[in-house]
Amino acid sequence: MSDAATHAERYIAIWNETDPARRRALLAAAWTETGTYADPLMAGTGHAQIDGLVAAVQSRFPGMRFRLTGRPDGHGDHLRFTWALGPEGGEGLVEGTDFATLEAGRLARVTGFLDRVPASP
Repeated sequence: MSDAATHAERYIAIWNETDPARRRALLAAAWTETGTYADPLMAGTGHAQIDGLVAAVQSRFPGMRFRLTGRPDGHGDHLRFTWALGPEGGEGLVEGTDFATLEAGRLARVTGFLDRVPASP
């Protein structure tokens, strides 16, 4: 697996981990302590805030799973990958593209773009 794919898989594993202790351990291994996440709907800095964002998404979309779509790519300390959130084995209800910057081999900044979002009722 390429470095870009390895980082993207680890990132997706965090969003899918429902056990809080395991998720925090994954976060600590994959992100810098002052890492930032931002997309059009939410933002956070540091492990605790990013963990809270993940928990909020899991609460809003119970039972849904993230999966990578396409092939992650990168150059230097920059990554790009696409993903979908939906039922296991089903079509993605939400789709997006994330851009990440690494520091010392860990995620330092992730900026997410939402490519497809369900219509509001």
